[in-house]
Amino acid sequence: MAAVSETPAVSGTGAGTKAASGPAPRRRSLRTGPGLSRSTRQRLAADLGLLVLLGAFVLPLIWLLFASVDTDPSMKVAPPSGLTTENFSNVLTDEITFTPMLNSLVLCGTATLMTVTAAALAAYPLSRFKARFSRPYLLTILFSTCLPITAVMVPVYGLFVQVNLIDTMHGTIFFLATSQLPFAVWLMKNFMDGVPVALEEAAWTDGASWLQALTKVILPLMGPGFAVVTVYSFIQMWGNFFVPFMLLISPEQLPASVSIFTFFGNLGSIAFGELAAFSILYSTPVLLLYILISKRLGGGFTLGGAVKG
Repeated sequence: MAAVSETPAVSGTGAGTKAASGPAPRRRSLRTGPGLSRSTRQRLAADLGLLVLLGAFVLPLIWLLFASVDTDPSMKVAPPSGLTTENFSNVLTDEITFTPMLNSLVLCGTATLMTVTAAALAAYPLSRFKARFSRPYLLTILFSTCLPITAVMVPVYGLFVQVNLIDTMHGTIFFLATSQLPFAVWLMKNFMDGVPVALEEAAWTDGASWLQALTKVILPLMGPGFAVVTVYSFIQMWGNFFVPFMLLISPEQLPASVSIFTFFGNLGSIAFGELAAFSILYSTPVLLLYILISKRLGGGFTLGGAVKG
């Protein structure tokens, strides 16, 4: 009986030992799900910030589109209660749109051409020749871009009165070009540094002058930089309200950036529909300019194969 009673005890002990020696259950299976890693949380936070920033830019554009064709527009971003083209018909006149837009094109186009030309001529010696005062000169140029336009308008206005440039298109063009020139020189110089000097030396060997080397070798190779300076200068001048408002007096010479305030009436009344329609027309030249040179902005310096050992 003792021998028989020992057998199940031994077999039970062996079974318990075998069960204990098996694989342990995974504790991770008890969790509801894996947690987000730190990189994933950072990426989601960055995406959320970009969506908020995108909404800040998109909502005003949506309001412009809706209010420009709405029969009863307001400040709310909502689909139009009724569609109409009357807002565009009211602003498509010589006095409201065509003459101010033509004035803006003359002012900004001429001033941009002057700015880009002067910036290229000023950036060339700063990029190609090493002088003792080059860096202090560049820092002075950069500092001049930090001066607010309102701080210099009082002495400029007094100067323009003395030299009879008040209420003149050419005087306003000169000042617009001058105000954008410092930063344009800084940008143009940095882009010009990316063009190898060997290309210019090769042009000199073939008998080209420094002006021919600049216009036929350097500027074509720095096409993206040239386009950036052009677009930046034009956009800054196109949206400038304070300078033409101070220097131009005659209504027939006012640009679109100043005439847009005619839609703001007395006692806070605003023609929202006409304002939205005019704003869309006012933004069209800048969009067309960007589309025309977007290919140049997307590419890099075309230096492939230009320099051979």
